[in-house]
Amino acid sequence: MTADRSYVTKNREQLERLRALVDKLSDQELAKPMEAGWTVAAVLAHLAFWDYRIVTLLDQWNASGTPPSSIDERHVDWINDAGKPLCLALPPRVAARTAVEAAMAADQRVAALTEAQLEANAKAGNPISVLRAEHRHEHLDEIERKLKASAR
Repeated sequence: MTADRSYVTKNREQLERLRALVDKLSDQELAKPMEAGWTVAAVLAHLAFWDYRIVTLLDQWNASGTPPSSIDERHVDWINDAGKPLCLALPPRVAARTAVEAAMAADQRVAALTEAQLEANAKAGNPISVLRAEHRHEHLDEIERKLKASAR
């Protein structure tokens, strides 16, 4: 059975959306506050963190031959909270550029997964979220709403 690879196109679309947003944002816009003490740039760094997590897991999987285990969803909030100070500490332009670089790297890795790896990932509970577009879409929508509201 051939795996559904529609995620590749969806990821590419959201990568292009991310790239276009980053290219047009000023340093002042990158520093704009978001909900819960985040900034636009810190949210972009947050995206980079989760995309680089995928890159790291896939590199480890390729080296060991063993798929990673699924993340317990109860840990996501504390992981985000623990990473927030680091995301906020990055210079805004660095955070923005890193988000694009991480997205590109993650998209390349998940696009290169073999049929066998996609099947093993599914059997393991999908610890590798191949649809990177979903997370990007969520946060890019938040950023665009915030910038639109602050422009009024």
